[in-house]
Amino acid sequence: MTPSELSDGALVEAYAPLVVDRDTADFYRGWLAHELRASHCTACGHDFLPPRPVCPKCWSTAVDSVAVSGRGTIFLLILLHQGPPAPGVDYGAGPYPVATVELAERRGLRFTSTVVDADPATLAVGQAVELAWIERNGVAFPAFRVIEPGAVAE
Repeated sequence: MTPSELSDGALVEAYAPLVVDRDTADFYRGWLAHELRASHCTACGHDFLPPRPVCPKCWSTAVDSVAVSGRGTIFLLILLHQGPPAPGVDYGAGPYPVATVELAERRGLRFTSTVVDADPATLAVGQAVELAWIERNGVAFPAFRVIEPGAVAE
């Protein structure tokens, strides 16, 4: 079954407790296809995240979605030492990295997730990352992986 063939009800169930509604369904269907999608205003060309029914730049409702590369740089980094229980999150194993990544498509287009396959102590703002996929609750979930450990993008 392809992501587009999945019923709306099955999509809501797969990504619970995240809010899946008519404004975010295409965003999460992209995850099932291992594709990170941004909202795209067809009136002014502005790309934005998180998905919303109205463009934050021109207030148009002519909003669609487009796939983005998932490549970018760490813009903000938080190392969590404790927090609410979540599938796939082990605070006891050391700090859990959460990064906001500024995507390569344009300045200000950012997405927040975890960083995998890296020692949290080696992570830094400005590092180049790419999209990686992990599984949570049996479904695809976007994460990031450092492209060149120790390298910081200029």
